Amino acid sequence: MTTPDKLAALRAAMRAQSIDACLVLASDPHLSEYLPPRWQGREWLSGFTGSVGTLIVCAEHAGLWTDGRYWTQAETELAGSGIELMKLSSGASLQYIDWLAAHLQPGQVAAVDANVLGLAVARQLRQTLAARGISLRTDLDLLDAIWPARPGLPAAPVFEHAAPYATLTRAAKLAQVRAAMAAAGATRHLVSTLDDIAWLLNLRGSDIAYNPVFCAHLLLGADSATLFVEAAKLAPELQARLAADGVRLAPYGAAAAAVGALDPDETLLIDPRRITAGLRDCVPAAMRVIEALNPSTLAKSRKSAADIANVRATMEQDGAALCAFFAWLEPQLARPAACTLRETDIADQLLALRVARPGFISPSFSTIAGFNSNGAVIHYRAHPATAATINADGLLLIDSGGQYLGGTTDITRVVAVGQASAAQRRDFTLVLKGMIALSVARFPRATRSPMLDAIARAPLWAAGADYGHGTGHGVGYFLNVHEGPQSISPAALATPETALEEGMITSNEPGLYRPGRWGIRIENLVLTVAAGQTEFGDFLAFETLTLCPIDTRLIERSLLRQDEIDWLNAYHASVRARLLPHVDGAARAWLEQRTEAL
Repeated sequence: MTTPDKLAALRAAMRAQSIDACLVLASDPHLSEYLPPRWQGREWLSGFTGSVGTLIVCAEHAGLWTDGRYWTQAETELAGSGIELMKLSSGASLQYIDWLAAHLQPGQVAAVDANVLGLAVARQLRQTLAARGISLRTDLDLLDAIWPARPGLPAAPVFEHAAPYATLTRAAKLAQVRAAMAAAGATRHLVSTLDDIAWLLNLRGSDIAYNPVFCAHLLLGADSATLFVEAAKLAPELQARLAADGVRLAPYGAAAAAVGALDPDETLLIDPRRITAGLRDCVPAAMRVIEALNPSTLAKSRKSAADIANVRATMEQDGAALCAFFAWLEPQLARPAACTLRETDIADQLLALRVARPGFISPSFSTIAGFNSNGAVIHYRAHPATAATINADGLLLIDSGGQYLGGTTDITRVVAVGQASAAQRRDFTLVLKGMIALSVARFPRATRSPMLDAIARAPLWAAGADYGHGTGHGVGYFLNVHEGPQSISPAALATPETALEEGMITSNEPGLYRPGRWGIRIENLVLTVAAGQTEFGDFLAFETLTLCPIDTRLIERSLLRQDEIDWLNAYHASVRARLLPHVDGAARAWLEQRTEAL
């Protein structure tokens, strides 16, 4: 079926149900960023593969709303589909709700599947449409009627994340969350976000590519825990260990009924930003509900000292793999006219070298390798049929990462291909200045993470430049490469729960993108650490965790202050000292050359 064929089938299903507008979300019952195949309906229907985007189909119009990270990609993927690209100001924007209210008439009906609709978004949607006299149906999954051979539930096995990498026992984590429940006045707690469940129970899976999680819901009581997951995914020995910690299993599909059967005299804790409207609607009407951040979300973001020790060791292994990779890559790029490498070769070689490192499990996301103009597509993905050959002067942007038993990595480097131009070196240096500025930032405890975004942008703003994505996202511990609650982004709400705290790992990744020409992003992961106390209170700072040289051939030295040069030299000295014991041969020679002081 072509995209127009699929849209025609959806519109026929809408007419059969008297639906005037259908919202198709990039979402699943766990509000995951990346989705199991069963819930990739928006991608199947539209052909747009970006992770953020909402499709609205009406009788005469279809539009896909996404933010600036994906505009170039969406223009290409939606060409000829009959779907109009609707540009959002940010990934957190809900402008499509206002559009829907403005374009439907009173008495008309919109539909969306409540089982994949976040509760916070559902409330705004219902309120906005009701004010215009527009009805909202949430009891339909119209994709089921039109999607031939729709994938079923994922069936990958669940395994235990064990010591020494799991540094806190399952029982201790459950006790920690139950203490938070009691402090909030709750006797029950419903958790649907997959990384929270995986962290809390020291379990991992592979139901979602690159994310070591599994589809499940978890219902906690003061002395009980029910994990809604298909039992066949867990070995009998693992089931027995869960039972010993008071965790019983129930079928995945039984979660809604279990929520509906809760005692109305109890008190339920839910996170309105991390639960669907469908599950919330199942809660008995008479039951008292407390809405607050999942205790596990904050707990897992604050890595323990033992976690951090494992992460530092993992960074050394990942850094060694990267040294071997760049030692392989750079000689081939020195003479671009003779180079036969394609963008797809980059991911293959990175994977081969990471697989050889201890503790490696999988990539942490699909590698981005964009040459020249493709580097300006922020979430570019090379495909075998269309991948560029790296055979001219310019810039190659490589964003990659790994899932290791001892941590999750995410790094972006830009390397020179042949001779870089003066304009490219200037852009690269401006981005580097922004990255250094955030790396050395010192800030009061309780500073809300979105407030730090301007620090990284200031050097680019001063030059009249900017970038269309956030500066930093939280990173999990052998978990999702994107996690919260912290987010260094102008699109994030600066609420108290976003405050940076000791033990949080966050990316630092400013960029600069010139569509059709080149893109630059430099990314390290940083750890929030204590930075002393003054008469004005406690202060925090960042420790850089990522270990990999930055290509000094691309630096316009006249744009750097001495303190910035000093930071870069100190960083490279640390990279050299930490990685030398793990590399030899060409990788060692490359490391020594690329960490020479400016």
